[in-house]
Amino acid sequence: MNKGIVTLSAAAVISSAFASPALADTYIVKSGDSLSKIASAHHITVTKLKQMNKLTSDSLRINQKLTVPDNKITIKKANAVTYTVAKGDSLIKIANKYSLTLAELKKLNNLKTASIYIGQKLIISQTKQTTVLTLPKPANTEGKTESSAYLVKSGDSLWKIASQFKTSPQSIIDFNHLKTDALTVGQSLLIPKSGTAPAPAPPAEAKPNPLPAKDASSVIAMAKKMIGVPYSWAGASPDGFDCSGFIYYVFKNSGYQISRVSAATYYDLGKSVATPKPGDLVFFSTNPASSALISHMGIYIGNGQFIHASSSKGVQISSLSMSYYQTRFAGYRSL
Repeated sequence: MNKGIVTLSAAAVISSAFASPALADTYIVKSGDSLSKIASAHHITVTKLKQMNKLTSDSLRINQKLTVPDNKITIKKANAVTYTVAKGDSLIKIANKYSLTLAELKKLNNLKTASIYIGQKLIISQTKQTTVLTLPKPANTEGKTESSAYLVKSGDSLWKIASQFKTSPQSIIDFNHLKTDALTVGQSLLIPKSGTAPAPAPPAEAKPNPLPAKDASSVIAMAKKMIGVPYSWAGASPDGFDCSGFIYYVFKNSGYQISRVSAATYYDLGKSVATPKPGDLVFFSTNPASSALISHMGIYIGNGQFIHASSSKGVQISSLSMSYYQTRFAGYRSL
């Protein structure tokens, strides 16, 4: 008998472009402001600022609104897990199998009736997230451009980007003060013009550990209080959790400012960790057909164990030595 097939697809859309008119913001003039001061704060020239606002003089008035450059773009990403209808299936049978109500399943697929057919693809899980990226600000130079901003795409390498912009990989490394030649999708780079000197490195700043040991203990204690809470797709409360909703709830209620995103996005946002400490995050790729896709996560609690919201048993503690997790392990990250 044919069996249904579960697959996952992802799509990303950049919702704003690099053109200056699209990347614009509004600034309200305050007492003590001048065109030079405002231009410097937004990394443009006085000439450019006057052009953007069609100004014919340097005079300003308090509460005057000026158009200034914005350096943010928004990336919208949607992940969908689909099920292929097999012989003998019914909509309610599929809904029960994936812990959905009939209404939820129909809403996910915009179905008006319960009629389905063999081979039909149904969405059984969907996650959407929006990521705002801040681009590097261009140098404030009069009359010439020293660099341009570039957003790393899938398949890019330093050599490929350098060839595209007729510069060298080392120039890009130096100009952006990169510690490695590894790139990540969505990473923003300043691309120097040929012969442009690298920008001065910012002064080193001592940054606190984002998750000190004492705070890791409070995170783990909060997580353990949730043991036994059932699994609920898209759930992020003690009424029910999915894996990323569990992380969001635990960290937020331990005093951290954290966004509610998918396991894949937490993986992308985190810092790679070779040797995990309690409080770090552990990630898995549970789909054998797509080993690069992150689809599950938990909190490492030490001694080879982690706590997570399992789709079968809810919040529980599991061992990384279990064959299921060993074969699906994707790595550790710290937020």
